[in-house]
Amino acid sequence: MGEPAGIGGEITLKAWRRKKFGAPSFFVIDDCHRLEAIAQALALDVPIHKIETADEAVGVFAEALPVIDHPVAEIPRPGEPLPANAKSVLQSIKRAVELVRRGDASAVVTNPIHKLSLYDAGFDHPGHTEYLAVLSNSESTPVMMLACDQLKTVLVSIHVGLRQAIDSLTTEAIVKNGTIAAKALVRDFGIREPRLAVAGLNPHAGENGAMGSEEMKIITPAVAKLREVGIEATGPYSPDAMFSPRLRGAYDAAVCMYHDQALIPIKTLDFDGAVNVTLGLSLIRTSPDHGTAFDIAGSGQASEASLVAAIRLAAAMAKQRAAP
Repeated sequence: MGEPAGIGGEITLKAWRRKKFGAPSFFVIDDCHRLEAIAQALALDVPIHKIETADEAVGVFAEALPVIDHPVAEIPRPGEPLPANAKSVLQSIKRAVELVRRGDASAVVTNPIHKLSLYDAGFDHPGHTEYLAVLSNSESTPVMMLACDQLKTVLVSIHVGLRQAIDSLTTEAIVKNGTIAAKALVRDFGIREPRLAVAGLNPHAGENGAMGSEEMKIITPAVAKLREVGIEATGPYSPDAMFSPRLRGAYDAAVCMYHDQALIPIKTLDFDGAVNVTLGLSLIRTSPDHGTAFDIAGSGQASEASLVAAIRLAAAMAKQRAAP
């Protein structure tokens, strides 16, 4: 579902129309009346078919968008989130996780949420990623990856301020996230011997301590520990060069020290097609790499490209996990 006042409903309807271009089949957990209202308002020819169980979706998808009806408290105006809907948003995520854990679906693909609305309603997790870890009984903190055809980046810190990201940086965190990333590259992406490039924190990767000591004290020891356990990790690399076309071919994923270091190159390379992937869970979860876009909600301008990419990647990861 995602945030009902955002673009989630619009891009979901548009994603179904991409079926003729080979988009994988999917079903939605959302308010049927809300989706019908959006389709009518935006003149989107997308029939809605209410289903009761997930296994009905395959027979329906070719002719209509299959929806497990999950009503919201109140259908909002585009761009104007209502705190009363927070409970429905969270329950839709929980319901999706339950379906995957039961084997009724292969993966969870989430639409963007509005964290402030959820916080106001008592939500005590930083975001989707941490909430999904609780719902799936994950034993460790999950790891965020951003992926597009040209690049995969893995984050050591996520939604914290830059000062906090720097202050909290540790060798152990880099090793943990790098290890989870390497395992996921094997399990979910079929890369038998993954190569990790570890980014520096400071300009020129610290210039041997002249521009910062974190590389020498924290990041280089992490690279050594990753190599000790058999992971092909190299670095730290200067962040201003490692994302260039010449260097990207030398690694399978870049381990980045903070949020924007990972997201800026991804969004520059493929703003519409980048996907948010949660690593380290027992289930597969992907999401579009953008927010609720309240400023264009209800206007018909929203692109479904990232959501379609998220659905495609989730299907490919599920196929990889199921492979003998």
